[in-house]
Amino acid sequence: MRRLFTLLCLLAGPAAAQDRAGAFDYYVMSLSWSANWCALEGDARNSPQCDPSADFGWILHGLWPQYERGYPANCVTNERSPSRSDTAAMADIMGTSGLAWHQWRKHGVCSGLSSDDYYALSREAYGSITRPQVLRDLTRQVTLPATLIEDAFLRENPDLKADQITITCKSGYIQEARICMTRDLELRDCGRDVIRDCSMSNAQFNPMR
Repeated sequence: MRRLFTLLCLLAGPAAAQDRAGAFDYYVMSLSWSANWCALEGDARNSPQCDPSADFGWILHGLWPQYERGYPANCVTNERSPSRSDTAAMADIMGTSGLAWHQWRKHGVCSGLSSDDYYALSREAYGSITRPQVLRDLTRQVTLPATLIEDAFLRENPDLKADQITITCKSGYIQEARICMTRDLELRDCGRDVIRDCSMSNAQFNPMR
């Protein structure tokens, strides 16, 4: 019986290595268009992010540590978890404190930073990119090629190159703009598994409420 157990362990191979905090290559900053997320998910959840009085456009979905291929998640860290006041303080750019908490637990723990420093870096990254005003000025839902969203970001950010940003879609809607940055928040080319632009020519884009 013991020999059988040993044989099965050998056939199973080594256990998968745990992702290590701080061991990654670059960041992906993900910006989500709030009105589209609300149409797809948020309204059904009665999320405060979708309250008619909210003035969200592109919110910070997250700042994600990334490998050149793939990404770490749920790393073991000795850093303390953020307090409720810490996560609440991020709601102005992340929509809700719940998203801020989730992003720390899944991605922030892999940054090698404290929660305070991770949130500060996330805010710095968010502030370094100009979100196109023309998209905030829309007064009705439009249907457009996803490439127009990328073009709008490139026009507003002259240092940003096409290989450093990708636009994603979900269920027929523009979903996110994802921008790749070094650990020092300098713009850089995205990895091959990230730079997968939405090819839709008729993606829906909802106006701010």
